[in-house]
Amino acid sequence: MRIGLLGTGNVARALAHGWRAAGHDVLLGSRRPEERTGLGLPVAGLDETAAHAEVLVNATPGGVSVDLLRSIGAPALAGTLLIDVGVGLSDDFSALTHPNSSLGELIQEAFPLTPVVKTLCTMDSTTMTAPGELTEPGTVFLSGDDAQAKRTTGRLLTDLGWPESSQLDIGGITTARGQEHFAFLFMGIAGGVGSHTFNIKVVTRPSADTF
Repeated sequence: MRIGLLGTGNVARALAHGWRAAGHDVLLGSRRPEERTGLGLPVAGLDETAAHAEVLVNATPGGVSVDLLRSIGAPALAGTLLIDVGVGLSDDFSALTHPNSSLGELIQEAFPLTPVVKTLCTMDSTTMTAPGELTEPGTVFLSGDDAQAKRTTGRLLTDLGWPESSQLDIGGITTARGQEHFAFLFMGIAGGVGSHTFNIKVVTRPSADTF
């Protein structure tokens, strides 16, 4: 698939390398592509990246993501799956920029014709693309209102090394709030284990009770 990744930071680059290794056509999008050469990956402007992509990935700082997407424009994004991996945090990482909502919800609200799927935001970039290097399989979550968009996202997660057994669909885009609010627990765990390279796993009883 043609995958456009908005952003050129650690997360965007890690995902681009991972998907390119799986055979996908990747392009990083930047507001200043002329300043982002030498990354070992193709880089273009935001509009060109959006036009190129069958799937867009928001890997920009969560506090600026909605405005950045608005600069591209709703018509350019309509009908394109947008995978959102961003989390909005203050500069000192002490507060969420969307404390009573989530970035995923705000993007979906702002772009109703663009199916949004929230995933991969509960882990570091090193784990996003190498889940098999951990001591045991962990869990990756998916939130979104469009079933087909989540199926496509699931296949792309598989290409990064996440088997279906590790993927957990937790519901509509409103559940993205839980994924993003995990950021504080992530930072606490990182301090406890002395590393950002870890993941969590949902475990149940052998015959799990259902609602």
